[in-house]
Amino acid sequence: MDIDLTQLPRVRRTPPTMLRPQRPTPRSLAELATRIGGELRGDDARITGITLSSSDLAAGDVFVGIRGANRHGAEFAVQAAANGASAVLTDADGAALADGTGLPVVVVDDPRGALPAAAAWVYGTTPDDELPLLLATTGTNGKTSVTHLLDGLLTQIGAVSGASTSAERVIAGERVVAGLTSPEATEFHAQLARMREAGVEAVAIEVSAQAVTRHRVDSVLFDVMAFTNLTHDHLDDYGDMESYYQAKAPLFTKERARRAVVSLDSTPGSRIAAEATVPVTTIATPDIAADRAVAEKADWIVEVTREEQRGTSFRLTGPEGSLETTVPVIGAHMASNAGLAIVMLLEAGYTWSRIREALERDGGIRAWVPGRTQLVSGAEGPAVYVDFGHTPDAFEKTLAAVRRVTPGRVLMLFGADGDRDTLKRPDMGRTAVEGSDIVVITDHHPRFEDAPSIRQTLLGAARAADPQHEIYEVSPPEAAIVKAVSLVGPGDAILWAGPGHQNYRDIEGTQWGYSARELSRRALIAAGWPAPDRVWPNPYLDD
Repeated sequence: MDIDLTQLPRVRRTPPTMLRPQRPTPRSLAELATRIGGELRGDDARITGITLSSSDLAAGDVFVGIRGANRHGAEFAVQAAANGASAVLTDADGAALADGTGLPVVVVDDPRGALPAAAAWVYGTTPDDELPLLLATTGTNGKTSVTHLLDGLLTQIGAVSGASTSAERVIAGERVVAGLTSPEATEFHAQLARMREAGVEAVAIEVSAQAVTRHRVDSVLFDVMAFTNLTHDHLDDYGDMESYYQAKAPLFTKERARRAVVSLDSTPGSRIAAEATVPVTTIATPDIAADRAVAEKADWIVEVTREEQRGTSFRLTGPEGSLETTVPVIGAHMASNAGLAIVMLLEAGYTWSRIREALERDGGIRAWVPGRTQLVSGAEGPAVYVDFGHTPDAFEKTLAAVRRVTPGRVLMLFGADGDRDTLKRPDMGRTAVEGSDIVVITDHHPRFEDAPSIRQTLLGAARAADPQHEIYEVSPPEAAIVKAVSLVGPGDAILWAGPGHQNYRDIEGTQWGYSARELSRRALIAAGWPAPDRVWPNPYLDD
């Protein structure tokens, strides 16, 4: 088959649509203004929703105009009015911009700070309202995996579930592609209202540090908050690791959560557990923990019993007893994530016997973890894994997991994000070399940064780590995966780290449709290896 992978179509990606309640309860704009301490300019109005987007807006919405880095959101108030907005919420400068719309305006000093309380009241999703159980996970690595595992486990035990992850939003089996890791407060509360309508019993939620510092999860009280780890990432936002820690720490206070489950696998876990102001249950996987002695004192212990290409078996032991099961992803870190998800269910009130019986009945955890060490190759030829990992710690753990199930050589294919934490790039290059036999460096999301410069930083660090290591630089990534496949054979493995589940690349402000899973499949076919007919999900590069 003659496939020119470097000439695949580049399709402009359409942003995901916000999920909303289908039967919203009308509210009074005047009462909203009173509740958030705003000044109402104009007449009262009946409102049924609230949004930051003038394009993704439903009739009856309050349009929120917030000052951005380059423009004020209220500049789009005229478009919002044309699309059916009932009112505008903004600051004094925004009110002047919205003056010509004819819509009533609620003026507050800090629209972003007021947004969570406003959204929670508009959608009836305040902590005092009747809501599904809210099971949240934070940490540098593992948030998405734990959240998807929770969604799968909830389904296995017969609970109607919902989920909000960096990969997708799930409501009682309905799935849509996600935008932000943690959605804006308007989207989050709209989703909760929709979930309540659908009879969702429990929601698994991924919470980033940015969600805390940018007020996306204010006015939310989580039933269980879990902590995975804290490693080098996001220092472009927070400057140093202490500031990064302080961004997450408020999630473990009584103002934000009812109880917590904390992994002791990374050193900050012990500090989170000690400083939390809510009841804490601890868990650890001593074999991969930074401090084995500390990990062995955890309330719950995870022990890996077997690793294979399509899954990892483990034993979970704690106060309720012991169980042995399997998670359908490779790596001790994935067993750790699965153990954390099980203990979160226990802390939420689900019984040990109910969970154990479901796992025994099904022969393990049934969960789809998109783009997390996802095997996209066939039964013959090299194994190809696509993974979302984009930190040195994630590289180290995932490469080690791939190494343990690979009889031959391990090739690492990766790039780095543009306009993001640059300090981690040298460690990414070094870790890639230390854990692999071959390295291929390519592009990821260059954004507005110079892609060749990003590659050169990674190359320099990789060559400094081992000048004799087999290293290649190939751009674009469509060509890089072709080169990677040409360098390996049966018994070998390729780990393509970075793109994972994502279905786009960000180039100079435009998101272009893109699927590493599909590109891997096509590269294998072009090289003469069997590959699956289709690698889900693939909305942009279908045959």
